[in-house]
Amino acid sequence: MKPVVVESNTLTAVAYDADRGLLQLEFRDQTVYQYFEVPADVHESLLRAPSKGSYFNRAIRNCFEYVRTSNLLS
Repeated sequence: MKPVVVESNTLTAVAYDADRGLLQLEFRDQTVYQYFEVPADVHESLLRAPSKGSYFNRAIRNCFEYVRTSNLLS
C-alpha cells in the first residue's frame, strides 16, 4: 500500500489494499486507523470527495470494523 496525501481538514493521508479491502486513514492529529472489508468504490469515492471529512463521517465512520494502529502502512 502506498499512502496518498490528501487535501483535507480531517485527514492527511489515505492508503488502500484492494486485495484485503484494508483502508488506512491518517488523521490530522496523527492517529491512524485501519478499516476492514472496505469496498474499492468507497476508497475511490473518498479520494474524489470534495470534503473528505464529510464523506468519512457519512460512509466510513461506524460502517466498518476498525482498529487504531501506530502508523500508516503497519
